[in-house]
Amino acid sequence: CDARAEVMLENYVTTLGIEVATLISMVETAILPACRKDLKLYASMPKLAGDRQKVYNAIQAESMKLKTLVASRPKELLADAKYLCDKVKPQMLAVRKEVDTAEGLIDKDLYPYPTYAELIYSHHS
Repeated sequence: CDARAEVMLENYVTTLGIEVATLISMVETAILPACRKDLKLYASMPKLAGDRQKVYNAIQAESMKLKTLVASRPKELLADAKYLCDKVKPQMLAVRKEVDTAEGLIDKDLYPYPTYAELIYSHHS
């Protein structure tokens, strides 16, 4: 049974490691650049930007917290699995929450990924 548990832990750690690396990459290479471009659209009329600056800054801050957590992962398998579950996953959700908010703010033509609505209803067009 120990071997089975170890395989399951390795699978969990590997899967979550891939997910967190993907999230960080998506935020850094696509979401934040789109946020910067979107914010520039309001440079001449900043009052119209609403909460964009606050939300976009929150994405960057939460993403940095996530990167810091990932850099501090334990080396031992069970400790790493617990750390990923208790520390990293909640921070991934914090990043995701801010990105979800930004999705509703960023100009549609600048958003780098399909929106939820596009994914769900794209077969209707």
